[in-house]
Amino acid sequence: MQETMILGILVFDRIKEAGKTQEVLTRHAEVIRSRLGFHELDDHTCSRVGTILLILQGKPDKWQDLRKELAEIGGVEIKEMKFDYLFK
Repeated sequence: MQETMILGILVFDRIKEAGKTQEVLTRHAEVIRSRLGFHELDDHTCSRVGTILLILQGKPDKWQDLRKELAEIGGVEIKEMKFDYLFK
């Protein structure tokens, strides 16, 4: 059976938390298959709130290590979706 985990991360203050978040993501790069980040931007402002989507691969225990470290960062909220499927 194959497992895929998608983590949604909301960073409430990108200016304050981006560095810590990036350090954790870099440390766990081996389990991150894809990463997509968003924040609002217009001609006058750049939002302090950001959203990151991660698609994880590899061992589920490593996913939990990543999730635990992210949860320890103040100002971060995490949601997850998990898919189990068989290759045919």
